[in-house]
Amino acid sequence: MPGKFITLEGGEGAGKTTCLKHIEKRIKEAGIDLCVTREPGGTRTGEKIREILLDRGNFDILDETELLLMFAARSQHLNELIKPALAADTWVLCDRFTDATYAYQGGGREIDVQRIAELEQWVQQGLKPDLTLLLDLPVEVGLERAGQRSTPDRFESENIAFMQRMRSSYLEIARREPDRVKVIDSSQPLESVLSQIDRILTEMLHSA
Repeated sequence: MPGKFITLEGGEGAGKTTCLKHIEKRIKEAGIDLCVTREPGGTRTGEKIREILLDRGNFDILDETELLLMFAARSQHLNELIKPALAADTWVLCDRFTDATYAYQGGGREIDVQRIAELEQWVQQGLKPDLTLLLDLPVEVGLERAGQRSTPDRFESENIAFMQRMRSSYLEIARREPDRVKVIDSSQPLESVLSQIDRILTEMLHSA
């Protein structure tokens, strides 16, 4: 039986780092082998691409170039790490995946989603996460939180309109795929956010 593929998504300041650690702890406590990774990144090549994409100095990257770099990193990630782990019955927990591309490049950059879908099919050959947890909160709240933790990267530096389109894209994905994408209200206190996650995770762990 192949491993389960879980992804964590959300806008800036949604609390992904804290929630990712909590999910990792829960899965490992259940005695399940787990690989934790991120996008863009996860491999040596992917991390190099991540540096390019997040560097605020790279203001001249074309939207199309950005999209192709995302899928270049994803192709490496899938073939070098994710697919082998799943085939070895190891669960994979990934900080962002293709839903982020639809949200940031499709929604935020307003790239035709059909182009993204074509790249998704070419690179992923139908592979999708078994479960996606979407941490959702108002854009203004998220940006305020993100601004308190570190210097904003290239994506965090985008304007409010970009972030609103990104959030709308995420929520549209959740409406289209409610069985896979579970929306977590991350505007709530941390205890409530983790409780929402636990309810969903418990169901998956019991069925493993």
